[in-house]
Amino acid sequence: MSDWYFEYEIQVNRPGLLGDIASLLGMLRVNIISINGVDEDRRGMLVHTDNDETIERFRTIVSTMEHINVTKFRQPKLRDRLAIRHGHYIPRDADEKNTFRFVRDELGILVDFMAELFKKEGHKLIGIRGMPRVGKTESIVAASVCANKKWIFLSSTMIKQTVRNKLAGDEFSDNNIFILDGIVTRRSSDERHLQLVREMMNMPSIKVVEHPDMFVQHSDYRIEDFDYIIELRHHPDEEITYEIMEKNHMMSESNSFGGF
Repeated sequence: MSDWYFEYEIQVNRPGLLGDIASLLGMLRVNIISINGVDEDRRGMLVHTDNDETIERFRTIVSTMEHINVTKFRQPKLRDRLAIRHGHYIPRDADEKNTFRFVRDELGILVDFMAELFKKEGHKLIGIRGMPRVGKTESIVAASVCANKKWIFLSSTMIKQTVRNKLAGDEFSDNNIFILDGIVTRRSSDERHLQLVREMMNMPSIKVVEHPDMFVQHSDYRIEDFDYIIELRHHPDEEITYEIMEKNHMMSESNSFGGF
């Protein structure tokens, strides 16, 4: 028993094409879970079968159909499931495969994407880049709600500048989402806060770091340590620069983690 993601590019968009494919799946006793267009000329299907041999038979048959070109046939990845839900793929950096790009108009997809990551158990380090007031923190909180997880701010500027130096009670739970602002933590001189961050980083939990490039400066961490990097922009061509943000935080290059 397993799910499969099947995607094809339409070569000739004739009437009845989708019906032919659906009928073939039905004859092979393969259930269609969901279906959607993932591009102007591509359609994706999430299907389920109790017998994987029928999938191989289906793959063999559709590969001979002249009106379509099969582009993907695999057990579904997270990006496949989201493409089915929202109708298009999340752009991913060609060189850095763990970097995903969104624009502000796609906050709904971003929240859905992060919520799926948050639902997975165990350690996960996620960085999110973006200029001020683009929706970074709001998206993280909304995704936590969707994943039914409690979120804990270790450092933030969402309402006012926050720097936590201790946690209490169930705040130390591995099931929580820990959020910190890399710029605020970088400029902090509170050793108790920095120690708390170190403890949190060693916990088998999900951590989300805004401004990860600033977070890794003067620290023992590297960008390569992040499992996912998310970039959020107001528009696709916006440049993410830290000069303005550093000025907003009244920072200078002489500031450091003090051993962080």
